[in-house]
Amino acid sequence: MNETAPQTEYQPFDGEAEFQQAVERLLAAPGRELRIFDPNLQALRLNDPARIERLKSFLLESRTRRIFIALHDPDHVTRECPRMMSLLARFAHAIQVNRTHEEIRGIQDSFLVLDQIHYLRRPVAQFYRGALGLHDEAEALAMRGRFQEIWAASFPSVSSTTLGL
Repeated sequence: MNETAPQTEYQPFDGEAEFQQAVERLLAAPGRELRIFDPNLQALRLNDPARIERLKSFLLESRTRRIFIALHDPDHVTRECPRMMSLLARFAHAIQVNRTHEEIRGIQDSFLVLDQIHYLRRPVAQFYRGALGLHDEAEALAMRGRFQEIWAASFPSVSSTTLGL
């Protein structure tokens, strides 16, 4: 019996509702490591109970699951997202949030990469236009490489405690 690989799926979106649906589809896909780059994370609704529940479910699937977040400005998360901060406190071993160094803060796109298979990208973070790619290893692997470059130019930033411990 010959199993076929899943078909690559590309779904463009052009509005906030479509973007939020695409985020949900990405988070529902199987995977182990979620990498997120966004200037400030506002569009991801990280204080929405359903979104936090989805991230919690992702992490509870396995002890090896991880979320890596790189952002330019952590203020929105630390001030406006107490649910995300609670999730970070509960899963401090599995979530790391880094802030980019000053020299790369001009990068203005936003993307999520699940393993090296699925991705969601908005070329300009202030707009909700972009695309979701599922089972697109070539593009997702390239985006994961880009995330690693951004990660290398960042430092640990958001902690679940005010002391950073």
